Amino acid sequence: MTSVETTTSPEAPGPSTRSPRQRLQKLLAVPGHEPSRVNDLLLLRPDAHGHAEDSGYRHVVFFHGDIQNFEEEMALQPEGAQWLSWSLEQVALSLGRRYPDRHIWVVRASRMYLHKFSSYHNFVESNMFGAPEHSPYSADSGAFLHLRALLSHGMERANVPDPPQPQGGAHSLTLVGFSKGCVVLNQMVHELAGARADLQMSLFVEAVSDMYWLDGGHPGGSETWVTDKQLLKELASSGVSVHAHVTPYEVSDPMRPWVGREHGHFIKCLEEFGARLNKKLHFEDEPASIENHFRIIQEF
Repeated sequence: MTSVETTTSPEAPGPSTRSPRQRLQKLLAVPGHEPSRVNDLLLLRPDAHGHAEDSGYRHVVFFHGDIQNFEEEMALQPEGAQWLSWSLEQVALSLGRRYPDRHIWVVRASRMYLHKFSSYHNFVESNMFGAPEHSPYSADSGAFLHLRALLSHGMERANVPDPPQPQGGAHSLTLVGFSKGCVVLNQMVHELAGARADLQMSLFVEAVSDMYWLDGGHPGGSETWVTDKQLLKELASSGVSVHAHVTPYEVSDPMRPWVGREHGHFIKCLEEFGARLNKKLHFEDEPASIENHFRIIQEF
């Protein structure tokens, strides 16, 4: 990874007149809980028109899938160039249109094996292809701890004025995982009970208002969706709004039948436990395709 940091120019116009592109800021090698565990971040500041008062407390964090990367890097790869419309920059801009009053944070996976396979090993132990090995909460490592530190350091570097953990519970955090990026959300579900019980972490966890699973998938042969009933019961009791959006590309693939089964179990258990659940199958009348897999980022 390069260590150069790209930011908006000091001579750029004020926030109220900046275009969305001018509000994008790239923050490279931002450390998490451990200084050696770093991730690149892409920040899209909120549209300042009428949203300045509370935007410091409202954040959306996006975890991308395979292939997706910064535009300049995707353009250099034959496989990546054809999907440039789903680059990290384009995703940030799309989310900014959906959430104009929030800070949008796109977390780049710390490893991109063969420029293609995203691995979120800073959040969850993963192999080079990004297949995770989930574990319970630890006060010394894990997804919640890394994300809290990553956001805190990112906000400091970007001069975002408000802390990620304000007093009084005014903070709101929306987490969005797409495809491989859903492994981070799955790890958080594995950590949830322990994190809620840890007084040092509970306030940050309580700030999470919504979690979006968008067509989750990874190269492992199981655990694409969380299926442990006790873990899902904890998720339901947390009060987090759970959103599960899928396409036939993932849940109807005959080569990976377990994905659809696990998704169905995930939904059934959360319904049984009375979770705040929103579910939708997109493009069900269209052939399964990677194009529609990506399109769910705009359609959810």
